[in-house]
Amino acid sequence: MKKSYFVIPLSFIFHIITINVILYLLTPETYRSGFSIIYYNLTWLIVTYAIDFYPTARREGFTTNVRNFFMLFLIYGLVFFTSFTFLSDHRYKPAYLTLVYLLICLMLTLFRLLFYWARNLYRTKGLSKEVRAVVIGRDKNLKKLRRIFDTGNYGYKYMGYFDNTKSDSPTYLGKIQDSYAYIFENNVEEVYCMASRLSKGEIQELMRIADNSLKKIKIVPDNKELFSRAMSIELYGEVPVLNLRASPLELEYANVVKRVFDIIFSSLVILFVLSWLTPLVWVLMKLDSKGPLFFKQSRHGVNRNTFDCYKFRSMTKSDTSDTKMASKNDMRITKLGRILRKTSIDELPQFINVLKGEMSVVGPRPHMQLHTEQFEKSVDKYLVRHFLKPGITGLAQIKGYRGEILEQSDIVNRVRYDIFYMEKWSIQLDISIIYYTVANAIRGEERAY
Repeated sequence: MKKSYFVIPLSFIFHIITINVILYLLTPETYRSGFSIIYYNLTWLIVTYAIDFYPTARREGFTTNVRNFFMLFLIYGLVFFTSFTFLSDHRYKPAYLTLVYLLICLMLTLFRLLFYWARNLYRTKGLSKEVRAVVIGRDKNLKKLRRIFDTGNYGYKYMGYFDNTKSDSPTYLGKIQDSYAYIFENNVEEVYCMASRLSKGEIQELMRIADNSLKKIKIVPDNKELFSRAMSIELYGEVPVLNLRASPLELEYANVVKRVFDIIFSSLVILFVLSWLTPLVWVLMKLDSKGPLFFKQSRHGVNRNTFDCYKFRSMTKSDTSDTKMASKNDMRITKLGRILRKTSIDELPQFINVLKGEMSVVGPRPHMQLHTEQFEKSVDKYLVRHFLKPGITGLAQIKGYRGEILEQSDIVNRVRYDIFYMEKWSIQLDISIIYYTVANAIRGEERAY
């Protein structure tokens, strides 16, 4: 919304009103202090400004801004709960305050969703002023760029393209030299240049024209077919560097959020589940078979570093425990072990690994050292999964690729899902994976043996 100067102020005002109304209705004691009112409103302004929560880019959407949402809710949540701890005389129950804050987050999220829906509808109906755009040069990125322009969600009017290779396409406007006059005659506002099809001189000439005529020029780099869905361009001083394997977890705040989540979740499991389950399993195991309570195995983790992975022992002692995966009707598995493996209870001691920082609740499953050495030679991109901490569960596991590797496609698809998880990580994705992991364990899985 190029000329919508009031969008950000109105959004800010609506957010402030929402916060104040909810707090006034649900925590009225808050409004007995003028300092508290200033505190809530001023901190909202500071936090949103610090993380650039109100974007103005035409390409911004709800999904592109989701990270900022979680960053905002995390930081402002600390502000919110701190106020009741140190600034308020009235003591509300933590559970009640949590519900109040969740209501604030829900209302702000709903408003944001409604805002982007209304904006996209406004644009697709042709009610907003469209930005007239042309493309200079034709390569494989032209079709992708056209699809974006034609959606109508971004408010662009695609005029056509110029290229020195003639074409019968109705959107072909002429040779590159013809574009200079066309840009002025048709009031073109943005010019997209395919670097792969233009010479240095042609790009410099287009830059000169744009800089002297209030036209925006944008360069689409020569991708050499190397770009991926996870790429990003980073600036090292004035040098642009293409990162082909970018991940949300490369951001410091994302690592902090994931680690805090891991610590809280693993602590709760250890305190409320393992504390009573461990002695119970120990008693049953003593009645079932000889051997230790825990099975400890060296596995590869983040950056291919090794660590000792803990499990409840589910097999009898054997020489193949570090080389052979469990298979269907495996004679090594004990009677109790079959129950533990079927319900995934045998994996629960790995929450100790999570608390120690060696694993995460969600991530690629760690493999035996021997299998890592085997798969890194036979499976393309296998080692990419080692950029992350291994997890107790993962995206591949809930998609059916857990347990024994029966065919090459099993490990290939497992790696594919692990890489997708790395590239698309979010806290919602982690929670979703945990939910389906628990649901699958309750229902029972065919490959849980």
